[in-house]
Amino acid sequence: MVKSVKQVLVYTCQNCGKESVKWMGRCPDCQEWNSFIQKTQSATGAPQPLQSQPQELSGITVQNTGRRTMALAELNRALGGGIVPGSLILISGEPGIGKSTLLLQVAAAMTQDGAQVIYISGEETLHQIKLRAARLGIKGDGLFLVAETNLEAVLGNTDPSKVGLVVVDSIQTMYLASVDAAPGSINQVRDCTVQLMRWAKANSVPVFVTGHVTKEGAIAGPRALEHIVDVVLYLEGENFSNYRVLRSVKNRFGSTNEIAVFEMKAEGMIEVPNPSSAFISQRGIPVAGSAIVPVLEGSRPMLVEIQALTSPTAFGLPRRTANGVDYNRLLLITAVLTRRAGIKLGNQDVIVNVTGGLKIGEPAADLGIALALASSFRDIPLAPETAVVGEIGLTGELRPVPQLERRLAEASHLGLKRCIIPANGAINFNGIKTVAVSSVREAIAAGLAE
Repeated sequence: MVKSVKQVLVYTCQNCGKESVKWMGRCPDCQEWNSFIQKTQSATGAPQPLQSQPQELSGITVQNTGRRTMALAELNRALGGGIVPGSLILISGEPGIGKSTLLLQVAAAMTQDGAQVIYISGEETLHQIKLRAARLGIKGDGLFLVAETNLEAVLGNTDPSKVGLVVVDSIQTMYLASVDAAPGSINQVRDCTVQLMRWAKANSVPVFVTGHVTKEGAIAGPRALEHIVDVVLYLEGENFSNYRVLRSVKNRFGSTNEIAVFEMKAEGMIEVPNPSSAFISQRGIPVAGSAIVPVLEGSRPMLVEIQALTSPTAFGLPRRTANGVDYNRLLLITAVLTRRAGIKLGNQDVIVNVTGGLKIGEPAADLGIALALASSFRDIPLAPETAVVGEIGLTGELRPVPQLERRLAEASHLGLKRCIIPANGAINFNGIKTVAVSSVREAIAAGLAE
């Protein structure tokens, strides 16, 4: 006996995807007005046939297709070594950050290896893309442009046997005629991404898609794409800076901590092979409130400059401003300096900034923040040619950091002569003098040059 299929009416928010059994004027999750639309779902029904039959794990053979490397070494690093066939890669960032420019360079790099590339644009005309390609010096042999927003029509007329890469710019402009929702809505964005994922897996063709970031920092609203795609790359950068950081936050085929560094110029995204020289300012006369810290971004050691400024507050409640470092981490360090090191910051406005627009998330930069604050408070610069690294505990002790030898090697490569490190886990390294300290108070005494 075949079970009857019961149709149930539900209401779905076009902005965040929340479902409700009744219509509501305002979504309780995203607070959007008049965003609910009516949909029909099947409550029960006959079981559907499987698309693939279950296989025993021990009997499955793996085909080693290998990654495909490009001429862009920095992008290969962020992807974990190259492009995996059949992968769906999302590049997200704020409008105007350089996503389309980077993808056009990726498409041109793939055509240099003899592959044909389909570039689907739903935001720009073919003439606009041609003007950008001329500015970037891209001839476009083997690069086919399509100005279309109907995803079904584009994929239906694409021969996967002749295509080596597909680029979709952007996913918010694509739509499926079978989905009863407006382009850019959560239902269209999600279903279009799933359609691209199935097409990429079935044909072993990699697909790049771009996604805009909202004011809240989410992709197309409530991060509806991150769990569908294989790789999520964030393109970050400050408006006043030419440097762009491509950060991997999800990668099913590699590390999720890798970054790629580019410099935005008139001729496009230029790779920065030595980011340490880009993120530290020109070292001249030592100034108060500056510290150089060797940090790790994935497998790459880099030197960054942390600047701090303390100033007596004009109001009863002092301000704490953190640019490039975690705000809660800054509060922890200021509290430790006040209680354990005698640096009274209770009546001081504190501002901490990482030069170059880089964002640091690891605790190894704690000691650099602390010494920069102490240097600014006492108006005494750190000793010349000195780097600092270490994690600070609540009792003021210093904890060891991982891969210290690689950090010291990068500091020595940039010409630094001295590095203050935690005594627990201290090592000797040829080419740079190490100063082992056990507490933040000892680090301040060893770091500030009288």
